[in-house]
Amino acid sequence: FFLQLPIFLGVLPPPFLHLIIPGSTTKLAPTGFAPLAIGLALTLIHLISIPVTNTSVNPARSTGTALFQGGWAIQQLWVFWLVPLIGGVVGGLIHRALFEEHE
Repeated sequence: FFLQLPIFLGVLPPPFLHLIIPGSTTKLAPTGFAPLAIGLALTLIHLISIPVTNTSVNPARSTGTALFQGGWAIQQLWVFWLVPLIGGVVGGLIHRALFEEHE
């Protein structure tokens, strides 16, 4: 089992969501658009990553499953905690670079 693909798929969703959520909740977005956009984004994330990692957008879900599985699952648990945090930081930096007004 290679960890490169789960790591790659773990880093991509947070920046994607950092662009979708603020973009769909601005005053320029149509009313009622945010739930649809965010829901479709999460659906896309799940559809892409289910075949690779059984999709765990929630690290707490991964932790519970790993504790019951034991062994190799606990050894790989760091991927489901650390990688989304890194992706969140990357997403925040991308959002700041693209959308925040510079003084």
